[in-house]
Amino acid sequence: MNSDSAQASPPQDSVARQGDRLLWSTGQRGGWWICLLALVTLLGAGAEILLPTALGSVLDALPHGTQVTTGVLACVALIATMVISNMISNFATGTSNARCTAWLRMTLVQHLVAIGPAATRRFEPGDLVTRVTRNASEAGQVGMTAVMVAAGLIPPVGGIVALLLIDPWVGLAALAGLLVMATLLRIFVRHNTETIRGYLHSQGQIAARLLDALSGSRTIAAAGSMERERHRILEPLPGLREHGVQMWRNQVQVSSQSALIGPLLQLVVLGVAGFGVVAGQLSVGELYAASRYAALAAGLRGAMGFLNKLARTRAGGQRAAEVLNQPVIQYGLSSLPAPSGSRGRLEFRRVRVSVAGEPVINGLDLVIPGGATVAVVGRSGAGKSLLAGVVGRLVDPEQGEVFLDGVSLADLSHEQLRSAVGFAFERPALVGDTIEDVISFGSRPCTQATIHQAAATARADTFIERLPHGYSTELAVTPLSGGELQRLGLARAFAHPYRVLILDDATSSLDTVTERQVGAVLTSANCGQTRLIIAHRAATAAQTDLVAWLDGGVVRSLRPHHELWSDPDYRALFGAETSSTAPATDPGPAERQAVPA
Repeated sequence: MNSDSAQASPPQDSVARQGDRLLWSTGQRGGWWICLLALVTLLGAGAEILLPTALGSVLDALPHGTQVTTGVLACVALIATMVISNMISNFATGTSNARCTAWLRMTLVQHLVAIGPAATRRFEPGDLVTRVTRNASEAGQVGMTAVMVAAGLIPPVGGIVALLLIDPWVGLAALAGLLVMATLLRIFVRHNTETIRGYLHSQGQIAARLLDALSGSRTIAAAGSMERERHRILEPLPGLREHGVQMWRNQVQVSSQSALIGPLLQLVVLGVAGFGVVAGQLSVGELYAASRYAALAAGLRGAMGFLNKLARTRAGGQRAAEVLNQPVIQYGLSSLPAPSGSRGRLEFRRVRVSVAGEPVINGLDLVIPGGATVAVVGRSGAGKSLLAGVVGRLVDPEQGEVFLDGVSLADLSHEQLRSAVGFAFERPALVGDTIEDVISFGSRPCTQATIHQAAATARADTFIERLPHGYSTELAVTPLSGGELQRLGLARAFAHPYRVLILDDATSSLDTVTERQVGAVLTSANCGQTRLIIAHRAATAAQTDLVAWLDGGVVRSLRPHHELWSDPDYRALFGAETSSTAPATDPGPAERQAVPA
């Protein structure tokens, strides 16, 4: 299996290609609104191209007084077409942008959920929010932007064609200037895409640091480190400024060059056409039409705004593609065997897991009997939470396999795995509208009786019943302490019949009395459920059947607490909490036979 702890960044050209493919898929979600936008834009551009010819015909007809009315009506019709096309274009633009952006955001959110916790190890949360919101919004405008860029090219190209039809020499003079201008704009788009991508990256960094600061605002205020935190948040600001200035320079450079080429192009066209009038080859109306078409040809630089938007769209698409490029967790199709007696037997075979390229768990072999309550202990950084994450596939090992009741976790279906392994975390994320929704949240629905029983087991019923509407109280208006949050997290874990229940420091915020009450429940008869408890206190370890002592990336020992207590290295794990001569508590329940791997 591939580790999600260290992902190599793909080459820049590969990211650009992936971003462009994503933009193509996103643009297709605009549906017939994009087609309507393209149609009305084409009609408007066609009317804009035909208008100079119609006006020229009116000018030629004035001295003779013939067909003036017809020419004026044609001009009015063309102007009306341009106005109506613009109105419909605005509506189609908003609708297509909304559809494309909604699809891309939903795709990103679904992919992030499928990636799981690995997403926040690859990207900072604030940066992810920026990619899913603002960057996705910019990429979602790809359909409109592509149509507008194409529409911006139609008048200049149409102007060149019209000039060629009026007089080949006039058309060729305009074509030469147009090619030079097109080359400059192409270079501008390429350079500006990279500059804007760097700009958006700096924005994401600032957003990520700001989100961290907001979540830790009490700590920052208590430490009096507001000024230091302000500097940390704004540290990427010089890079943001540098990219912003470079964008401005790119735009100024191409604008000045285009501003020079455009008037020169018109001057050359008018000069050549003027010689044609003098030679009697062109009429006054054709001279007027040539001047208007020269202005259309020189108007390619007017598409710069949309070209700049195209650069922002491509940059947003590339940042979204970087998220979608991250591998998702692949599940199998297997099911667990029917429960018989003790269930939840876990077996680790040569498991290796790294963090930031460094192995934390390395070659771990371990068998946990089904139905056992096991405390996982070790020094800070020994990999206790990492081991717990491997059991629930929140982290996949890069080597080795983990088996649950004889079935490899990698072969289990999503439904089977999530209904078999449950977690209670130190800082649980509560999901749901009401307290009842929070407790029942999981892969399977819960009855009201089960919810109430789980709350009582976690000692959460006492404060829930004091709420204005009890279990129906809205979570958003319920102030909760750290201990109450943990009790709701425990209640959610107890509400589902998991084969394996993992408690990752899930009682650290409870008061002493409540912790003892919950601990007694955890170490009492568990109906065949295997329980892994990340333990930091000797009292907790003493109440379990077995203790898995992690040290140096492997299990140093798997024995009951009272047997390990004679080892001074084991006692040192709990520091000043324990005496150096005797256990802090009586030994736990009767030992269960451990099966060595």
